[in-house]
Amino acid sequence: MVSVFGISPYRIGAFEIFALELSQQLGELGWHSLLCFLTPPPEPVRRVLDLPNVTIEVIEDAWRLSGKATGQLYQILKKCRPRILHLYFTGFLSAYPWLARFLHVEKVYFTDQSSQPEGFVPRRAPLWKRAAMRIINGPLDGVISVSEYGYRNFTARDLLPQERFHIIYNSVDIARAKQGMAEGVQFRERFHIPAGSMVVTQVSSMIPEKGIQDLLAAAPEAHFVLAGEGAHRQRFEQMAADLGIASHVTFTGVVQYPLADDLYSASDVVCQMSRWEEVFGYVIADGGTGFLIDRGDTAAMAAKILELLRSPEQRRRMGEAGLRAATAKFNHKTNVAQAIALYKITT
Repeated sequence: MVSVFGISPYRIGAFEIFALELSQQLGELGWHSLLCFLTPPPEPVRRVLDLPNVTIEVIEDAWRLSGKATGQLYQILKKCRPRILHLYFTGFLSAYPWLARFLHVEKVYFTDQSSQPEGFVPRRAPLWKRAAMRIINGPLDGVISVSEYGYRNFTARDLLPQERFHIIYNSVDIARAKQGMAEGVQFRERFHIPAGSMVVTQVSSMIPEKGIQDLLAAAPEAHFVLAGEGAHRQRFEQMAADLGIASHVTFTGVVQYPLADDLYSASDVVCQMSRWEEVFGYVIADGGTGFLIDRGDTAAMAAKILELLRSPEQRRRMGEAGLRAATAKFNHKTNVAQAIALYKITT
């Protein structure tokens, strides 16, 4: 099986762990797993993915319509002759499905991870676009949506027959997450966070779509940890300085292994202030596992953060509810097994 990821594996995050679990489960069935990324994995990631049944290749620009990328994939498929090709973060418009069919790949799948601009409303595509997409993506055996929201968006556009769409949630390694909850003190010491501080954290790219500017504007008296990297990091650092809160905002950059590096254990409250129509923010049930706030409502954000900071019991209760929800719906072992069941592969 060949999996093409239109991303660079720069840390041991959700998609790297997904690739690991996929390869492990394929290995148990006697299958080889060839993983293609935009760039070679750095050594820590390569060590994690170093299984007997795994090969790693590079396809530059796999995320967009590119002759170079198409040529690189052609060479890989021609050499390996896989039975299954699965595309992630590659864009729905590509030559890959027909290329796979030309080389006698038995099954081709695409996973949609696309978030939408703020205020996006899905509508049925024009007739010409529906017809073109059904031809271009005719060889696709299935499209996996990672949330009900993504499924509604895609099926509303009517670009492929609805029976080809499936929902399999993004997921998390529950066991590794529990291991990482042991030593939050070490994370605080590493980033010089004052002992005894209440810590509010957001883990995301440093881009406006993630609502970091709203979180900074809402910031009550607490220490804020913003983990991640991106083109707008300096802008957000300057904003913190302009607001007079730079002394209690820590920008960590990329945390190589968020689940195991004590990041969440070091946090009292975790936020996700996205402004766009996020296809799979890690789901929060309002009042159950957290609070839902209208995007951009910084006053309400500040009020709910303060409410949680003042109530250890409420934080504990919501955290436990979140763990139950993640275990039931977002366990990576179960969700990867759903994808493999969809392939209907045999040993």
